[in-house]
Amino acid sequence: MDLKGVATVIRLGRISYVNMAPVFHRLEAEVEEVSGVPTDLSRRLLAGEVDVAPIPSIEWARNAAQLRLLPRLCVSSEGAVDSIQLVSPKPVNEIRSIAVTPESATSVVLARILFPNASHVPLEQPADAKLLIGDAALRSAFEDPTPHHDLGRIWTERTGLPMVFAVWACADPPPAGVEELEDALVASVRQARSEPEVLAHEAMDRYGYPAGFLARYFEKLRYRFGPRERAALFTFLELARDAGELDRVPNLRFVYGEAVPA
Repeated sequence: MDLKGVATVIRLGRISYVNMAPVFHRLEAEVEEVSGVPTDLSRRLLAGEVDVAPIPSIEWARNAAQLRLLPRLCVSSEGAVDSIQLVSPKPVNEIRSIAVTPESATSVVLARILFPNASHVPLEQPADAKLLIGDAALRSAFEDPTPHHDLGRIWTERTGLPMVFAVWACADPPPAGVEELEDALVASVRQARSEPEVLAHEAMDRYGYPAGFLARYFEKLRYRFGPRERAALFTFLELARDAGELDRVPNLRFVYGEAVPA
C-alpha cells in the first residue's frame, strides 16, 4: 500500500528493539521512521515530534486524554516473552530491591505489581535484582548465567491473561492517513507470520542474534489488540491504579469506530 496521496508523510515511531521486526518486515507505506526506546517514543509523541508510535501501555494510560489508539495493534505476550527479564541470584520471593531500567515505564510498573514489597533504585545501583528489557534482556540471557525470571510468564501465571506491554497511539486529533498506515502495519505482521524463516534470517542480519533463537522469540510475541488483550490491559491498569502508579483507568479511545480483528 502506498501513502503518497497523504499530504504530509507520517512520522512513525519504531521501538529500537528486535521485537519490531515483524511489524516493519514488509511495511509498504511512505513514512519517516523515528527510532527510540519506548519511553523516548512516548515523550516524543506527546511533544508532537512523531505522529504515530508504539508506546508503553502505562504511558498511554497516563496521557489518554491527549492520545488516540490504533485499534488493531499492540505488543503483548501470553506467557514468557524473553525480552522482559528480572535477573537475580535470589529466589523471587526473597527479592526486596530492584534496579529498574529507564527505557520502559510499563515494565517498571509491572515489576511494582508483581513484587509489591520490593523497592526500586536506578539501574546502575546495587540491588537484589535488575530489570532488563528489549535487546538488553535478550543479550543477558546469552551472556549472564545468573537466573532470569520472565515477567511475562509470571504475570500470566498469576492472572491467566496476556500482558500488553505497548499500544500504538497517535495524537488527538489523529493525523491524516493513520487508518491506511494501520492497514499497512497489520499487513506487514501478516506477511512476517507467513514467512517465519525469512523474517528470522533478515532479523539476524540486522540485530545479530541466531536465526533459530529469533524464530522462537517471534513466536512468543503478539501484535493483535483483540478483546482478550483489551481485557488484560484493563486488568493491568486497575492493578497499576491500586499500586498508586495511575490516577484512574481511562476508556479506550480509538482513531476510528470499532476495531476490526487483525
